[in-house]
Amino acid sequence: MKLKLHASPGACSLASHIILEWIGAPYDIAYYTGAERKEPPFIKLNPVGAVPVLEIDDWVLTQNVAILNFLADSFPASKLSGDGSIRSRAQINRILGIATSDIHPAFKPLFGTTSYLGDEVAIDMTKAHARTKVHALLEMMDAQLTDQDWLAGTRSVADPLLYVMTRWTKNVGVKIDDLPDLTRFMAHMEQDAGVQKALQDEGLQKFC
Repeated sequence: MKLKLHASPGACSLASHIILEWIGAPYDIAYYTGAERKEPPFIKLNPVGAVPVLEIDDWVLTQNVAILNFLADSFPASKLSGDGSIRSRAQINRILGIATSDIHPAFKPLFGTTSYLGDEVAIDMTKAHARTKVHALLEMMDAQLTDQDWLAGTRSVADPLLYVMTRWTKNVGVKIDDLPDLTRFMAHMEQDAGVQKALQDEGLQKFC
């Protein structure tokens, strides 16, 4: 199986990059800026212009959750799909759902997506609300990590996605100092060789 990941440094595609390191399969990677993702070569891969995109031989797969689960299922020896039970798999997908449907969208005002309002007061209000919402969602994840190192109890595809999104807090004014288990999780992730390799490849600094 030939694998090629299309990614942007520090974007949510970093989660798929980490999983590729964890499964230990050979892969290629291509990086794109935000502007390059709007150009025809990338749009041909993914019409919505978003990363990650994973090429598997002559097949193209988009959407992080689909890619993460595909990799976990394709390389079962990596044991990234939980303990093998239906309940464990459901728990992992629940966390992936929170990350992609709740946490990721909550960051959008902090990434400038409300600039179209043209009203600095309104924009500042949307950012303040977003910071509160992001913190509340990460507080849920902090509780999920109580007394365990991994979100689902064992290492899974959910862990890199939360790691990546928590990294974003540093540049948008969301403090997590009051979330001890999430802070511990971030430090724990950054002790991992696969995480360190992915960060180095993308030219990124550690969070902790």
